[in-house]
Amino acid sequence: MAVGDDFYLTASSFGRAPGLPLLHSRDLVNWTLVGHALERLEPAAEFAAPRHDAGVWAPSLRHADGRFWIFWGDPDHGIHQVSAEDIRGPWTAPHLLKAGKGLIDPCPLWDEETGEAYLVHAWAKSRAGVKNRLTGHRMSRDGRTLLDEGTIVVDGDRVPGWFTLEGPKLYRHDGWFWILAPAGGVETGWQGAFRSREFTGPYEERIVLAQGGTDVNGPHQGGWVRTPAGEDWFLHFQARGPYGRVVHLQPMAWDDDGWPVMGDRGEPVLRHRKPAAPPQPVAAPATDDAFPGGRFGPQWQWTANPRPGWTTGHGGDGLRLTCVRTGDAHDLRLLPHVLTQRLPAETFTAEVGLVLESTEPGARAGLAVLGDAFSWIGLERGADGAVHLVHRFAEPVAEAERDAAPPRPAPDGRVRLRVEVTAGARCRFTADTGDGPRPSGPVFAATPWRWVGALLGLFAAAPPGPGSGGTAEFTGFRIT
Repeated sequence: MAVGDDFYLTASSFGRAPGLPLLHSRDLVNWTLVGHALERLEPAAEFAAPRHDAGVWAPSLRHADGRFWIFWGDPDHGIHQVSAEDIRGPWTAPHLLKAGKGLIDPCPLWDEETGEAYLVHAWAKSRAGVKNRLTGHRMSRDGRTLLDEGTIVVDGDRVPGWFTLEGPKLYRHDGWFWILAPAGGVETGWQGAFRSREFTGPYEERIVLAQGGTDVNGPHQGGWVRTPAGEDWFLHFQARGPYGRVVHLQPMAWDDDGWPVMGDRGEPVLRHRKPAAPPQPVAAPATDDAFPGGRFGPQWQWTANPRPGWTTGHGGDGLRLTCVRTGDAHDLRLLPHVLTQRLPAETFTAEVGLVLESTEPGARAGLAVLGDAFSWIGLERGADGAVHLVHRFAEPVAEAERDAAPPRPAPDGRVRLRVEVTAGARCRFTADTGDGPRPSGPVFAATPWRWVGALLGLFAAAPPGPGSGGTAEFTGFRIT
């Protein structure tokens, strides 16, 4: 979305908190993460534990009437919106615009030609029992009320060869209502365009971006941006397994019949000149973190709504995590207090220092690669009071972890942890307990966590029991 000389982007965050990440750019290429629009998910009790297929599904970010607006669908509760005068907030509390099951991928439109406001959304069969159709509503300009019962504006079942129509983005251009919407599924689908002189239809359709002879599978579910220089561009994602959904930028033009043409004659391009814009410094969302004052940066998200006491502030650098007492400590997929960020590149190395300060037998903390399967390396306090370096993993179908390598002593209770990720998200773990870096265990193949890919995670946990479980301190998180 463009506002003046600035571009903004948000994304699905599912059950992680804070949600709705907010990114800013001046050239559509160099992006920085400036915050989040959603502090915690509601209803709060339903997101006290990880729910990786729920929460914030595909959002739409718009600017109208002097405010930024984000609409998203929670497939179990309905369509919500928040708004703010400034992208950095403060953002309003979530407002439930339309209650119901399976309502997903909403997109609003404030039509400056008529003064009317509209909303279009898709359906999730897993909750609603139907899919492959788009529903449209007239909406109040304050985004708080729908003014009609809704109309099916596009029925994908009536379009030969189309299926899993979803992710609509609604625009007004050249006297037409436009819906840019993907179909065919995230792995192998395509990007469609629909247009009509009337909001309620009938719409004619065209495929405007497809994989063709390229390596960019399923290029779809994105948005159109017109720059201050008058250029048109299309941002979309590509499903990349453990790397999640990777964003691409495609050039866009209009043919003689007024239809959008994306990429190179409808196929994605991997290299292209940058959009016309003043020179910008190279930038990317933050990854490294010194944790100043015990605080973590905006690149981190909890796997569920956070609770007071999971971290402890202090005067220096380093993240002090509480070893939260839990009976699920041996399955990281069930823990709400894992602090995560996305895999930042196809190949990279992540490392962090760790001191286990807890004296509680069974207390543990470490660095994880987390998905439907997971692996982690870190420190654990034994029943004899000694601290050991441990490396464990679990397959997607396993209910508990097992050793990836034999434990070894960590007499000082401190370690420098490292994971090297190579092509295909193959992960090699290394640890230095004071005698130099030593590899640990076999290579671990990261797996996606539902739709978000694999995640890097930091955690601390302790067995159930009375009183404090102690703390663990992480220092100098770095990505190279």
